[in-house]
Amino acid sequence: MQLIQTVVVKQILTENSKQHLFTQFHDRKLQYQKESDQLQFELKRLEKSKTFSQAALKSHFEKEIQMRREKIKLLEFQIEQLHILPIGSELKEKEMQALVEVNVGDAWNPSQTSTIIIKDGKIEEIR
Repeated sequence: MQLIQTVVVKQILTENSKQHLFTQFHDRKLQYQKESDQLQFELKRLEKSKTFSQAALKSHFEKEIQMRREKIKLLEFQIEQLHILPIGSELKEKEMQALVEVNVGDAWNPSQTSTIIIKDGKIEEIR
C-alpha cells in the first residue's frame, strides 16, 4: 500500500545559491514595484473617467497597492537576512508530497518526515 507523506526540502547556502536567492528576491521586489506603479497609474486614469464610484475605486486600488508594499517590505527583510546568514546554513526551501510504500510488518511512525538536502541544485543527502 502507498501513502502520501510530507517531505521537507532544505537547501545548503553556498555563494552560488546565495547569489541566486538574492537575484530572485530582487527581481520579485522590482516586479511588485512595477505592479504598484501600474496600479497608481490605472487609479489616476480611472478617476478621470468618472464612470466608477470614486470612493470604492480608490479603496480597492489602495488596498492592492498596500498589499504590494507589504510584499516589498517582506522581500527587503529577506534580503537583509540573506546577507546575515553564513555560508553552510540550511534553509527550508519547501515541503512536497511523496509516495511511501507501507507493508504489513513495517514499523509505524506517523510523525516521521523525510528531509532532502540540496546543495547547488543537486541532492546532497536524504535524511
